[in-house]
Amino acid sequence: MSVNVENRVDEPGADDHATEAWELKERIRRSEGVLKQQRRFFMDAYRRSTTHLLFEEDALVGFASVRRDGYILFLAVHPERRGEGYGERLVAEVAKDHRTVTCHARTTNESALEFYEHIGFEVKRRIDSYYEDGGDAYYLKLGPDSSLKDKLSEFMRR
Repeated sequence: MSVNVENRVDEPGADDHATEAWELKERIRRSEGVLKQQRRFFMDAYRRSTTHLLFEEDALVGFASVRRDGYILFLAVHPERRGEGYGERLVAEVAKDHRTVTCHARTTNESALEFYEHIGFEVKRRIDSYYEDGGDAYYLKLGPDSSLKDKLSEFMRR
């Protein structure tokens, strides 16, 4: 059985899918204890960024909100849909428009760190007490030490 996955984009200033993204983020927060942003912060950042969204039969399965400089503010994939390439697809969409892609991840979020490392991100530095709750973070970067498009193309060929 083939599943139809639709790409959608909310450009800066648009929030057509912000509520659905918030609900997915909150589901992940409740079950995994990550993505702890407050609603006001999330909605403001969402409206200022470009958000790439993936839908299966009108159900949001993942999204990535990115600033103009290629910094990923939010990356979320529905827990039941992980391991199906949606995270990689979202990062690839971001990489199409940016020479480098960067983000932060909690030092305790092992699954996120494994995902980012798997697709070629490198830890550039640790930042103590980065998050509002005092949690520490790693600053991660993909590109341009080698061609970002080359790394993603190589990854997608595997």
